[in-house]
Amino acid sequence: MSNNSKQTSSKIASLASETLKDKNASQVAKQLAASALSQTGTSKQTGSAMEDIASKVLQSPKYNNETKSLAGAVLSQSVKER
Repeated sequence: MSNNSKQTSSKIASLASETLKDKNASQVAKQLAASALSQTGTSKQTGSAMEDIASKVLQSPKYNNETKSLAGAVLSQSVKER
């Protein structure tokens, strides 16, 4: 597998931090936020389980734009071969 060198941007990291602090944020949003933050400043890549969650969020009309932004960031840091 090849490496994906993308890292979480400061804008997404800030959104992720706000999401984790928000008691009204959904569990899915918090999972995506935690994943995005864990990849800030590291070479960690998104695992297949988080890829599945992020993909479903992007396809669903029930999630807001902030959650979809987190999902997009998480997917952009996934392993290219999957």
